[in-house]
Amino acid sequence: MPSLSQSVLLATAAFSLASAVPIEEQKSHFTVHQVRNPNHVKNGAFALAKAYRKFGATFPEYLTSALNQTAANTKRATTGSAVTTPEDYDVEYLTPVSIGTPAQTLNLDFDTGSADLWVFSTELASKYQSGHSVYNPSKSNTAKKLSGSTWDISYGDGSGASGDVYTDVVNIGGVSFASQAVEAADTISTQFTEDTNNDGLVGLAFSSINTVSPKAQKTFFDNVKSSLTSPLFAADLKHGTAGSYDFGYADSSKYTGSITYTSVSTSQGFWQFTAASYSVGSTSYSTKVSGIADTGTTLLLLPDTIVKNYYSKVSGSSNSNTYGGYVFPCTATLPTFTYVVGTKSIVIPASYLNYAPVEDGSSTCYGGLQSSSGIGINIFGDIALKAAYVVFNGASTPTLGFATKAT
Repeated sequence: MPSLSQSVLLATAAFSLASAVPIEEQKSHFTVHQVRNPNHVKNGAFALAKAYRKFGATFPEYLTSALNQTAANTKRATTGSAVTTPEDYDVEYLTPVSIGTPAQTLNLDFDTGSADLWVFSTELASKYQSGHSVYNPSKSNTAKKLSGSTWDISYGDGSGASGDVYTDVVNIGGVSFASQAVEAADTISTQFTEDTNNDGLVGLAFSSINTVSPKAQKTFFDNVKSSLTSPLFAADLKHGTAGSYDFGYADSSKYTGSITYTSVSTSQGFWQFTAASYSVGSTSYSTKVSGIADTGTTLLLLPDTIVKNYYSKVSGSSNSNTYGGYVFPCTATLPTFTYVVGTKSIVIPASYLNYAPVEDGSSTCYGGLQSSSGIGINIFGDIALKAAYVVFNGASTPTLGFATKAT
């Protein structure tokens, strides 16, 4: 039997050995579900205008005219090219996010085409807070003002939002980051205040395009990805119903077959990839198409040639100045649109490409595919992304993965 001193030595040695063995960090993954914005009504011209605004492009005259007509039809005043957006035409699906201690829950738009987490806040004049849940940093025990930091998002039509910056606890799907940069709006344009129930945005593009000055801040995803099972998130967006986002894993129950990955160019801060070719119905085209995967844009926006090839197959279609884009009889038979990633063909059903009637009760419908020529970048928006299970892989060499949706 060992002596007391021997037992102490053995115990000490065992403790030292145990202390030298690293404790494996518990990795996590989670899913967050979208909720439908009850105020949402589809309007094609507004959806296109949102993309122009987001990417800093000047509105073409025909689009301004169409927006003014929409405003007139809803008896909302406009002056010149400063269009007042009807409040029914806002983001269709939002995701609850908790900020602060105790938690304040806001409904935010998950956007892979931007890199700011900005919110409506109590720093706005009270009239601009109406219809929104707002972040109140003074009621959060964990909020800390980031001294000297500001943010400013300005758009091509003169709209925008700006304010100061706090760090606070942000919780999405049960995973928290204790010192996430939260950009609190103190100035905001009418276009945003009338987007009711949408309380801000969670940017999921690359942190290089974050607008905080003097030092850009990291996105929530960049901050938490090292704690995730895998450094990725996946979008399972759906047509006509709420979808979900998976963080840290690809949910095999949501897709069939394998995930095909393709390289990503991060030079502009976006999830930019190249489709090898495309098809309109059964007609194939070998043209490569480079664009960004953007959950914050509704429409599929591609070069004029591709758009014309598509609508040449749609009886009665026309590029309408009145309605701000390609329209067609709502009863028209539309072809599918397929884009090819690697060896994976992603087929967008015809029903997705009939976006909505141009007005309530109209027999004329607005196309989900429109021209990107005035924007300066091709955008695979929700209409394209809803046709696949899309994996945004944020590893040291980022990639995008596309898989066929499970039925």
